Amino acid sequence: MAKQIIHTNAAPKAIGTYSQAVRCGNTVYLAGQIGLDPATMELIAGIGPQIHRVFENLKAVAQAAGGDLGDIVKLTVYLTDLNHFARVNEIMATCFKQPYPARASVGVASLPRGALIEIDAIMHLE
Repeated sequence: MAKQIIHTNAAPKAIGTYSQAVRCGNTVYLAGQIGLDPATMELIAGIGPQIHRVFENLKAVAQAAGGDLGDIVKLTVYLTDLNHFARVNEIMATCFKQPYPARASVGVASLPRGALIEIDAIMHLE
C-alpha cells in the first residue's frame, strides 16, 4: 500500500522532520497540531484560543486529505496542565458530533514552542 503525503497551507507547515499527515489506504494519520497560526507560524496566546486553533488546524489537514473532523476515529490530547481538560471537552463539543471519536489524554511536562496543548489524530475515509 503506497503512502500519500498530505500537505496544506491552511495549517502550520511542519516544523521538523515529519509530514502534516500521511494517508495509507483509507486511514490518515494526522501529525500533532499545536496552536500555531498558519499565516504567521506564531503561537496563539491562552489555552482557549490554542484549543480552538488546534482543532482548526486539524480540520484543515483533514480536509486536505479528503475528509473532515467527523471522519476522525481517534484523538490523543497532550496537555501541560490537566486542569485544562474541562475546557478541551467544552470546545471539542462544538467541533464534533456524536458519536465522538475515541480519545486519550496525557499530561506532559512541556510541548514544542511552549504550547499548552497538542492533539494528533487518526482518520478513516470510506
